Amino acid sequence: MTHFNDKQPVTVYIGLGSNLEHPARQILLARSAIAALVGVDELAFSSLYSSPPMGPQDQPDYVNAVMAVTTRLEPAELLRCLQRIEREQGRVRKEQRWGARTLDLDLLLYADRQLEEPDLIVPHPGLVERAFVLYPLSEIAPDLQVPGRGALADWLARCPADGLRRLA
Repeated sequence: MTHFNDKQPVTVYIGLGSNLEHPARQILLARSAIAALVGVDELAFSSLYSSPPMGPQDQPDYVNAVMAVTTRLEPAELLRCLQRIEREQGRVRKEQRWGARTLDLDLLLYADRQLEEPDLIVPHPGLVERAFVLYPLSEIAPDLQVPGRGALADWLARCPADGLRRLA
């Protein structure tokens, strides 16, 4: 267990997505749950965005957002907290990849760290290719450098919106 006083807080970016059971509400509930974690403080939250599903097309559109927080939690510990929030909001992990879900929380960036562990890769492998991550992320952190990948703005310039739209 992390001893909070031993570690300086770092900035972390979390991707939030949902396409089941009132997706916008799921995202906002998750935002509150993340902000309520011990050792986590919210810095910024993007607009909500709607996007077509990435996987099978026979599912509803997704609602996505990105949240910036500071935390003293280690990456694996934060990931466990995010997965607990997913379960508490009805997430069921199935065999089918990219299927419909009540909630998907992805640890996109953890300070300037690059990690490759069995259950966690940071920066998130799909971060620089996905409009539903790049656009909300650039809204709250336009000058961000993606560790090992370069400027967020450069990736954004190469990524078409592909049906992504900001919600009111």
